[in-house]
Amino acid sequence: MPISDNEKVRFIKFAVVGIGGTIVDFAIFNLLIFLQLPSLLASCISFLIAVFNNFYWNRNWTYPESKAHSTSSQFVKFSIVSVAGLLFRTFIYDCIEQPSINFAFNFLGDTFFITPNVIGKNLSLGAVIIIILFWNYFANRLWTYKEITNENNSQTEN
Repeated sequence: MPISDNEKVRFIKFAVVGIGGTIVDFAIFNLLIFLQLPSLLASCISFLIAVFNNFYWNRNWTYPESKAHSTSSQFVKFSIVSVAGLLFRTFIYDCIEQPSINFAFNFLGDTFFITPNVIGKNLSLGAVIIIILFWNYFANRLWTYKEITNENNSQTEN
C-alpha cells in the first residue's frame, strides 16, 4: 500500500516535533546533571517535560484534525504511550549507561575536555531516544491518532 503525500508530510512534521522534543530533553537532562541530580531521575524528568512539549505540537501542528476530538482522551492515550516508553527507556538506559561511560573512557581517555561520564550518559540518552522514537510514533499513530486518516486529510485539504 503506497504512502500518501499527506502521510509523508505528517511523518516529517512528527520528526520535526521529535527533534524539538529531543532538544528539550537533552537540554533539561544536561541542566539537571549539571545540578547534580542522579542521571536516572534527570532522564525521567527531562523525558516528561519533552512529552508535554511533543503532545502540544503534535496535536496542534502534526495532527491539527485531532482538535475535533477530546483533548483529555488524546492526552490520556498519549500519556500511556509515553509512560510505557519511559519504562522501556529507563530500563534500557540503566542497562547501557555504564557500558557507554566505559566506551567513552576507553575511546577518549580522561584528557578530553568533556568527561567520559558526561559523554557516556549522553550517548546512552541518545540511544534510548532513537529506540523509543519508533515506539512513540507507531503507538501514537495507531492508537492516539487512529481517527485521523489519509481520507480525512484529503477531504480537509480540498
